[in-house]
Amino acid sequence: MLTLASDIEVLARFGRALADPIRCRLLLALREAPAYPSDLADALGISRTRLSNHLACLRDCGLVIAAPEGRRTRYELADERFGHALDDLRTAVVAVESDRACLDAAEKDCC
Repeated sequence: MLTLASDIEVLARFGRALADPIRCRLLLALREAPAYPSDLADALGISRTRLSNHLACLRDCGLVIAAPEGRRTRYELADERFGHALDDLRTAVVAVESDRACLDAAEKDCC
């Protein structure tokens, strides 16, 4: 049964999805048009196994859906508004102090 996520949960899921560059590239590719896994793997230059793991994450986050088409499965954004949100995020200006780069981001679990 599908339920609606709270505002905080939606933002957390979106953040989790965007935390990985491959998932970002996948979302941007699906923003352009629905696609099949084999085409996505070729376009991103990654293995189908690796792609499958990232698609599973995006499905679990609720950002993409799988649409069966015969023996194949096509992936697309779960909501067209995600494409608009990605565009807004891509064009937003991020203020970063160049002399204060977070060099220990992995240790601090931040940026």
